[in-house]
Amino acid sequence: MSIEWVNRAIDDLRAWGRARGVEVDADEVRLLCDYASDYLGVNELADFAPSTFDDLLLSIYPRKVIAPPESAPESVAAARTLVDYLESSGAAGADGARAMRARLSEIAEEMPAALADPANFGMAKSLFSSIGPESLEQDIAIPSADAPGSALPEIEEAPCDCPACTPLPAVRLASPQDLEAALGGVALLADRDRLLAWLGDRGSTPTAKGALRAKDAAAAPVPEPRLLWALAGHTGLGGWASTVAHLVEHDTAGAVTGLPELDDALYDLLDRLYRLQARVPDEVVADHVFELADADVDVDAVLDRLAWCGLVERRHDGAGLSPLAVWGLRELYLAHGRDAPEAPDLAVADAVGLIEGLLDGMPTEAAEHDIERWLAGRTPEQAAAELLAAATGAPAVARGIAVTIVDHLGAAAEPALRAVLDDEELRPHAIHWLTSRGLPAPPLTQDELLWVSVDMLALAMPAAQEDPEIFAENMAASGPPAHLIEEMWRVDHPDVVEVLELLGRSLPGSGEAKAARKAAFKARSRAIR
Repeated sequence: MSIEWVNRAIDDLRAWGRARGVEVDADEVRLLCDYASDYLGVNELADFAPSTFDDLLLSIYPRKVIAPPESAPESVAAARTLVDYLESSGAAGADGARAMRARLSEIAEEMPAALADPANFGMAKSLFSSIGPESLEQDIAIPSADAPGSALPEIEEAPCDCPACTPLPAVRLASPQDLEAALGGVALLADRDRLLAWLGDRGSTPTAKGALRAKDAAAAPVPEPRLLWALAGHTGLGGWASTVAHLVEHDTAGAVTGLPELDDALYDLLDRLYRLQARVPDEVVADHVFELADADVDVDAVLDRLAWCGLVERRHDGAGLSPLAVWGLRELYLAHGRDAPEAPDLAVADAVGLIEGLLDGMPTEAAEHDIERWLAGRTPEQAAAELLAAATGAPAVARGIAVTIVDHLGAAAEPALRAVLDDEELRPHAIHWLTSRGLPAPPLTQDELLWVSVDMLALAMPAAQEDPEIFAENMAASGPPAHLIEEMWRVDHPDVVEVLELLGRSLPGSGEAKAARKAAFKARSRAIR
């Protein structure tokens, strides 16, 4: 679980590349850092060494990643960029960087053969490559509010705003302490306080109706003084809820976004972002903005103004609601009598609660943070034992979540894995875990190979049904052979019929597809008997 330091490293690397005009393959470097953290104990950039790239590119990549031999130069190039950054940032000295570059030159010659050699493949890559790279890399395969698809996400149109329609998703709220602290960073509130102090110094008073005087508004040293004056009594978290309600529901005449028509539609935009629970690329926000206003709108300026209001946070990977905006919108929904559930803190749940919470779907970053905190409260052996106990007899998707979390644990979890070698469902996963770490393990029987191949394909079914084209592409690249499919009908697995029917619809080759359909018929016939 490496997301925090890796995110910081990737952000810094992108900035370094932009400043020097260097093209950075951030996705490939992120993969290097993730694997180095998860499997090699690398906890910061300074931990990289020549041996780290040996293990990453000649052992872990061939075992985990579906990548053709001709992709090796791209991976090596990304590693070289990372080394350049390590040296430039001071995370590696000149001698260390020189040694890493020398080793990468040797790896460049060796890596294509390593990627092509089936003897190097881990069990997951060998048998289950049809699931797709994300699952094979043993990432946390969970239903996600921000799961990537073949195209950019869309901010979908909500059919109705009324309380009886379009249920709101459960959202994770920041702690009251963090929210109170975040108020100090909202530029709108800081400018409001500056305005009030300036008016006090001038001895200015409001008009008879309590409005800001025109001469004061014209001379005020802050943006949008009339809006800020309207927020004068809003203090603390309770005041922030009132602020959000004012920004969203009052006639602000363009003082929020810069355009009156966008201010009028602000609730709609924020509501859609609330439902997504994730940052989206700026161009996705732009598509929605252009539905509401002229296509010549400066979307960057709109987003900057929303950030000034404390409603939006912008990062290199897009824009999303701030924690304060999520909290304030939920307060607004509740005030209108809407059901606005709060997502539970999975870090304090037991293993069953953790898995069930992940199955409900949540943004990947939030899920990984919960998993990190959940694991931090247990030793590796305890965590593995609890997760595997929760996975016993569970559906394939729940079992898949449990074993992929366990796959990130180190050798200290070994006793818990050996303890489930007598469990028919968990034994193949435990053997894979042991062999991938070079620990003694029994060989898999042919029946066990068939069972676990069906189990892993069952784990992929929800994603395959959501995006059959991507699944079919993965199958075309590295689907199971016909002779393996022909025998799957014998497997005593509750999902075997559905898996074979999925293969029959998805396999591009007529021979494999026919084998899957015949096997599905045999599996159904066996079930009837």
